[in-house]
Amino acid sequence: MAKQRVLSGMQSSGRLHLGNLVGALQNWVRLQRDYDCYYFIADWHSLTTLYTDTSLIRENVKDVLINWLAAGIDPQKCTIFIQSRVLEHAELHLLFSMITPLGWLERVPTYKEKQEEIKDRDLGTYGFLGYPVLQSADILIYRAQYVPVGIDQIPHLEITREIARRFNFLYGNIFPEPEAMLTEFPKLPGIDGRKMSKSYGNAIYLSDPPKDVEQKLLTMMTDPARVKKTDPGEPEICPVFTMHKIFSSKEEQQFCASGCRTAGIGCIECKRILIKNIFGVMEPIWEKRNELLQHPDVLSDIVEEGIKKARKAATVTMTMAREAMRI
Repeated sequence: MAKQRVLSGMQSSGRLHLGNLVGALQNWVRLQRDYDCYYFIADWHSLTTLYTDTSLIRENVKDVLINWLAAGIDPQKCTIFIQSRVLEHAELHLLFSMITPLGWLERVPTYKEKQEEIKDRDLGTYGFLGYPVLQSADILIYRAQYVPVGIDQIPHLEITREIARRFNFLYGNIFPEPEAMLTEFPKLPGIDGRKMSKSYGNAIYLSDPPKDVEQKLLTMMTDPARVKKTDPGEPEICPVFTMHKIFSSKEEQQFCASGCRTAGIGCIECKRILIKNIFGVMEPIWEKRNELLQHPDVLSDIVEEGIKKARKAATVTMTMAREAMRI
């Protein structure tokens, strides 16, 4: 039996960090074993907020690709490609934009949230308002059955399902309605305690050298009540302990929690255990990154092969869509 298809993408708006690894990439690695996975680098989507400065997009695309491969995304098990190299995405986006009511786009939760969050650039553009339409084209062009999402992303996927239903109602049953593959994405704190994000400048990047990772973790925010080593703390409000829950063993978590509450260990000792475990995760990635950086021809071959396969699937879908619309 043919494997069911999964589609997911990641913007090339900056370097990937540890949150991207545990929040998405590790899950993608698992999925590629059992599904027909299409993973794309969404360089057009980065233009929705970074349209005034495109100087780093190509560099960011390369960095995303290297980190995917270093994290275990295997081009022999999945299809890896760049969004802008498959022009059918743009054509289907155009067709969908003709039938998508503005009200659907204006009610997307992140539309107003991001406008409030990002104040240093003008987001009053069609590209920003209409990115869910492009996102729908990204998914439906491959007729994917599943899209791995967190529960907060369900409204985005629902618009894709609504657009598929509307197209099918108007022109015939062409697009399957993709289902959410609900995934528990760990929310990784940054070194300042807020959610890890490149926009906050609080991230540990997969491309950071070991000394930088160590320094960032040593200066990471802890329980503010622990001013001195002799002060007892509460691990459940400490960002470092949140990281322990993801990267450390149960025994290490118990040791650190007990030591924190009784002031039996200091924050530096607690952080050293975390550093050891994060290095255990990142060292194979650093090694693979260095190898890939020395062989750029390998990257080019992987991308070209993935683009060829993606185009083939996208061409079939667009032929069906054009025929249905009589154009």
